[in-house]
Amino acid sequence: MKKKFLFISFIALFMLILAACGEKKAVVEESSTDTPKEESTNENGARTIEYLGESYEVPEKVERIVVTGAMEAMEDMVMLDVHPVGAIAIGGKFPELYASVTDKAESIGEKIKPNFEKILELNPDVILGSTKFPEEVQSKLEKIAPTILVSHISTNWESNLNLLAELTGKQADAEKILSTYKANIEAAKSTLTEKLQDQKVAAIRIRGGQAYVYPKEVFLNAVLYGELGLAVPNEVAKAKSQEAISVEQLADMNPDYLFVQFSTDENADAPNALEDFKKNPIIQNITAFKNDQVFVNVLDPLMEGGPAYSRIKFLEAIQQNLVK
Repeated sequence: MKKKFLFISFIALFMLILAACGEKKAVVEESSTDTPKEESTNENGARTIEYLGESYEVPEKVERIVVTGAMEAMEDMVMLDVHPVGAIAIGGKFPELYASVTDKAESIGEKIKPNFEKILELNPDVILGSTKFPEEVQSKLEKIAPTILVSHISTNWESNLNLLAELTGKQADAEKILSTYKANIEAAKSTLTEKLQDQKVAAIRIRGGQAYVYPKEVFLNAVLYGELGLAVPNEVAKAKSQEAISVEQLADMNPDYLFVQFSTDENADAPNALEDFKKNPIIQNITAFKNDQVFVNVLDPLMEGGPAYSRIKFLEAIQQNLVK
């Protein structure tokens, strides 16, 4: 009886072992089924990146980038030495401003007029468009390749630079650029705070023969007021967007230092607008003009003002002209 009981116990134990082995085998098989899926995803070259709260699926290795509409992205290309296969033309040619990175690029149309057929022909891995694009343009671009609309809002400048860095594997370069710039801002701020304590500094752009001011966080103002902490003139503080300013209003502002940006491309119907502006007797009575503290085109007129490249170059101009 005892032997019979031991035999039955042995059979039960054996069955338990077989069941356990079966479960283990199933787990192994299930795991081996998951692994190829992960490898397959990597082999397909897909990865997800985050930009301004949105997720984008892009190739694992991005080599062929087309930029259309986003002048901000073009400036970031210069900063990170990224060479697109397709880039924005101005007046049918690439501006000298972008010459260092357009050596391998083909024109994909003007700033606001993308050539979809040419973009398709270039077979891009990623398209960098602009948040200024209407939905129908975005939709057409997305049918060609993964498309990311780069923000034209100047406060997103760091995110824009980091986006391009992540796409191209240049995160270390972007980090160095940002840390160096921020250190230089702090150094300039300590010098300028006392020197310009009771001074007004302003920046205007002449377009279509008319002078314009911008909100305190837009254009060159982001550096002057947001980062260097200079006093914001009332006319700038009141601006909601790009707003025309008359010579009388500018005289009322009466800046001690004035930065003026003027592009012939933006003043085709008023090519003498800058000279006429400077010769105006009302303008000549402004403190900045009387003291020869007016600085014209310290940046290339095509520069946006908000991106890292603009900020770095503008800070250099401020140090050259205001820190004396």
